[in-house]
Amino acid sequence: QVQLVESGGGLVQAGGSLTLSCAASGNSVSINAMGWYRQAPGTQRELVATVTSGGSTNYAESVKGRFTISRDNTKNSVLLQMNSLRPEDSAVYYCKADVRAFAGSNTFIPRWGQGTQVTVSS
Repeated sequence: QVQLVESGGGLVQAGGSLTLSCAASGNSVSINAMGWYRQAPGTQRELVATVTSGGSTNYAESVKGRFTISRDNTKNSVLLQMNSLRPEDSAVYYCKADVRAFAGSNTFIPRWGQGTQVTVSS
């Protein structure tokens, strides 16, 4: 069973920076896309950024130019560098990985981390 372990959340002042990390554990894990999503109280979970196994990235408009997602395929890990943070970035951030169902399969199953809190004070 693949597990995603996140770290790096915390409290920061507006304009500051944080780096979130996420690593997938499990034997012979094959992962397609990895990404970060966030959910603030009373809102739906939303995409922040994703990166494919080939390195293609996608960002929410609200974070473009401020956040950078990167990935280490050898470690099945993904980082989210967050700069110029704003109070509206405050949320629980979740790591997501699309994990191959079994060797040779073209089916990928989404797995989620437990979430890490990011709070940006004004």
